[in-house]
Amino acid sequence: MTTLLLEQIHHRLAMMKLDTMDVLLEPTLERAMNENLSPIEAIGYLVEQEWNNRTATRIRTRTKSAGFPLLKRIEEFDFEFQPSIDQTVISDLATLRFIDNAENVVFLGPPGVGKTHLAIGLGVSAIEQGIPVLFINASGLIEQLKEAYHSDQLDRYLKKLTRPGLLIIDEIGYLPFDAQAAYCFFQLISRRYERGSTIFTSNKSFGNWGEIFQDQVIAAALLDRILHHCRTVNIRGESYRMKDRKSHKLWVNKHESVE
Repeated sequence: MTTLLLEQIHHRLAMMKLDTMDVLLEPTLERAMNENLSPIEAIGYLVEQEWNNRTATRIRTRTKSAGFPLLKRIEEFDFEFQPSIDQTVISDLATLRFIDNAENVVFLGPPGVGKTHLAIGLGVSAIEQGIPVLFINASGLIEQLKEAYHSDQLDRYLKKLTRPGLLIIDEIGYLPFDAQAAYCFFQLISRRYERGSTIFTSNKSFGNWGEIFQDQVIAAALLDRILHHCRTVNIRGESYRMKDRKSHKLWVNKHESVE
């Protein structure tokens, strides 16, 4: 009877797709007998393990679909190398209250100072809190907006970009937006305005955004919506990549002098 009942429980767990509980059922029952666990403790352990496994799977799936070029975390950021950044500001952003308030974040600074690292770090934190995130490079966004426009799929694509609680647009300023792309980008920003948070990274100061969009009027209208509810982080410092390059050069020079 016990064997039959155990088989029935396994079957029901499999039917309900409670795979972790199914795998851990018998080891947990054995542990409960050996350690004198109460029924509620055994059940609680099984439920917790199922929940943890599903949460980890959901995070992995959402992280993959977010489109990050690589994974970075806020706690991995070297604030000592970039003293221009107020760490308390980043810590406040890491609470993700800005997403609850549909506020934007803009990271400004020259190449290699950590703008993308911070943006991805906030994105990873958001995913871990159950918030859908989408990461896209500005150059790729330009192409996809224009393609959607020409194929009469712009509205559909804009809905896709409006849906996530957090959208990250990386490297604005490396390539200019032509008139068509600027129009489509304005539609995107207008749809997300006060509805969802967007993180922007750019190597251009706001005064130069007219050059990016090749139209001062559109740039002003965009900035009006972006900056209305926004936190701006200016980063002034050396490039991480240049730091590594310098360290390598010093190592080479040192060993050459020894030889």
